[in-house]
Amino acid sequence: MNKSSQMSSDNSLRRQPKQQRGRQRVAKILTAAAEVFAKVGYSAATTQQIADRADTAVGSIYQFFPDKLAIFHALEAEHMEQVAIVNTKLLAKDIRRPLSQTIAEMVDTHAEYFEHPIHQIVYLQYFLAPIPGLFVLFDDEFDRMVIQQFANICQQRNPTLDREQSELIAEVFHRTYNGLFLTALKSDRLYRQKLYTELKKILYAYLDPYIGDALLMHNKVMICVNCHSDRVAKNGHRHGKQRYICRACGKQFADEYSQRGYPPETKQQCVTLHQQGMSFREIERQTGVSHNTVINWVAAAS
Repeated sequence: MNKSSQMSSDNSLRRQPKQQRGRQRVAKILTAAAEVFAKVGYSAATTQQIADRADTAVGSIYQFFPDKLAIFHALEAEHMEQVAIVNTKLLAKDIRRPLSQTIAEMVDTHAEYFEHPIHQIVYLQYFLAPIPGLFVLFDDEFDRMVIQQFANICQQRNPTLDREQSELIAEVFHRTYNGLFLTALKSDRLYRQKLYTELKKILYAYLDPYIGDALLMHNKVMICVNCHSDRVAKNGHRHGKQRYICRACGKQFADEYSQRGYPPETKQQCVTLHQQGMSFREIERQTGVSHNTVINWVAAAS
């Protein structure tokens, strides 16, 4: 049993709901608790206020949770489970995407995620109103793990960066990201969106010199097309193209940086030769381009 599941079962829920109705009741209680904590603060909140917000009897709360702290721990466990899923999906995306797209997807995904009251209150409580002993999962170790993960991305996009420099870049990115995100979450919706837009610009301007698209293409970072791992090794040639094998999943693939298709000048040459009266088969013999491909080019040009 991992730390998250052990905390959730031992310290939060007095009993696990077995039926759908019970699970819905617990979900309603947790959402109500997050809204009460956001409105009056954790310290001032009471189980009666949570019960009123959930439109249930306070006894129903005690069927599942022994006290207010157990309710918050359940909120924390819910947040940690879901944020891990969100971050894993973001990290699994192709490392060769444009930097602006990577940043935009990250900010937009987290912006949507933190609109949920449970995720928002846990995040805000941890950074803005820390209470000793309140958190058991969301800690400096988790914070450090996030920085290490982004440092890995930095080195994948630009292998010339050493580990120390990558971690420094990742920490500046992470602290800046959290700082403006927290400010955005405390603001009204209109201003919040403006801050998200500015955050994207700031992050791009900072990261571009270190892991920008130009550096990515120059260094030809090879990433597995199947599992997106960077543990890739050369594996011979086929049809004049470099082959690679992923040491993580065993997938073999061709050089993703080689040009796909024929250059425009080759296409124009074939169309011109046909217009001059040369047969499709003769064009194939002279240029090496399949006669079927030439037929398609000529049809599209006519």
